[in-house]
Amino acid sequence: MNYLDTIFQLLGTAVVASPAILLAILGLSALFNWSLSESSISRLTQAAVLFSLLPAIGILVLMLATGIRYVPIELGNWVTIPEQDFHFHVKFVFDRLSIPFLMLSCVLCGVVGAFTRRYLHREEGYRRFFLYYAVFFCGMVLSSLAGTIEALFVGWELVGLSSALLVAYFHERVNPVRNGQRVWSIYRLSDAAFLIAAITMHHLSGEGDFGGLMSSGVWPEGTAAISSSQALLVGSLLLIAAAGKSALFPFSGWLPRAMEGPTPSSAIFYGALSVHLGAFLLLRLSPILDASLTLQLMVIALGGVSAACGAVMSRVQNDIKVSLAYASLTQVGIIVVEIGLGLRYLALIHIIGHACMRTMQLLRAPTLLRDYNELENKIGMRLPHPPWAGAKSLPASVQRWCYRFGFDRGFMDLALDKWIVRPFLQTFGWFDRMERRITDAISNEPSRESDSADLHPEDLKNVA
Repeated sequence: MNYLDTIFQLLGTAVVASPAILLAILGLSALFNWSLSESSISRLTQAAVLFSLLPAIGILVLMLATGIRYVPIELGNWVTIPEQDFHFHVKFVFDRLSIPFLMLSCVLCGVVGAFTRRYLHREEGYRRFFLYYAVFFCGMVLSSLAGTIEALFVGWELVGLSSALLVAYFHERVNPVRNGQRVWSIYRLSDAAFLIAAITMHHLSGEGDFGGLMSSGVWPEGTAAISSSQALLVGSLLLIAAAGKSALFPFSGWLPRAMEGPTPSSAIFYGALSVHLGAFLLLRLSPILDASLTLQLMVIALGGVSAACGAVMSRVQNDIKVSLAYASLTQVGIIVVEIGLGLRYLALIHIIGHACMRTMQLLRAPTLLRDYNELENKIGMRLPHPPWAGAKSLPASVQRWCYRFGFDRGFMDLALDKWIVRPFLQTFGWFDRMERRITDAISNEPSRESDSADLHPEDLKNVA
């Protein structure tokens, strides 16, 4: 079987290396200002997608032919701290969860890349878009195949970084940059929970390998090797991380802001792949959910509330992309409920079907509006919009409240600003004032850190 292991190792390395090479080429071309034509950039992107997809298909065929259900690709420890019993282990895994999600990522990235070649033709930021797109593709491949919490965190961060950069793609305007910063801030909060969960996993099992957290079996039959209370702690942190990445309640407010980016990035991020990454995380660590009934109920409740909020908010939006984004939130919420109920294969199939459908809808959205307007012009009247059948059974006051709730996007941004952002700013503002006072007291005069300090002569020269 050594020859088979060698084939798996070569094919697995090719899957991971292809997007990394694409990112290196486009990054170096941007850094050194190499002249690459639009067609060259597009062909490089398509080739990278193809050389990731074909080896993945080869691994799948070999696994089906040999009956192997779990193929690890070991790249060894990159960082080792013996005193702290810590090691950063790089490992990629091909199994019944990672292969379908990887192939979905490759197919949709290839489709959206081909669409973007024409959609952004002769745009000033064409090269910049495909550079960010390469970052995203690399992050999705790493996240899909990650066998350790550290490798998943690296892919998670690459996806988040490219997402925020593409939201702020039109950086000459104020709103896209502001909304990109907002998205990045929410991602920082979820990433902090993810990082704490990774450290906790190292403390509990001594390693970040997902296999070390499972006492037996491979996905989805594995069982958690930690206690119920430990599973509740780790699972709660990962649930916060998944909520932030997938825009679940109460972090759904950033989803319409993300629509500031170009249509291709909206389709691949918030209709297809990035918005499902939180659900993928819960699927990957689903044996932890089985170890705690409380955690399962939390997952089901979060998914149900998110689905209900998305359904209400998607019906009252006046922007087709925002309406589709909230419709995606509804489906992701249902997927999270399925994961909480233990329906893992159903959740995986739901992810694949929903991602493909929503990608098509978002890519079709610009021309759909044009066709819709042309149809109304031809018939000489507005097309009828029948109300939701269930609305007639609700009192008028409830209908108005639902409309207000949906139109104001669930008041989630206001709640986060009031209960998280404002206390955070007030707390660290107080620390800043205390630091200035202590510095002034130690120096017996207004110091450089104090607002009342006089500028030094060299500072005055710089100001002049």
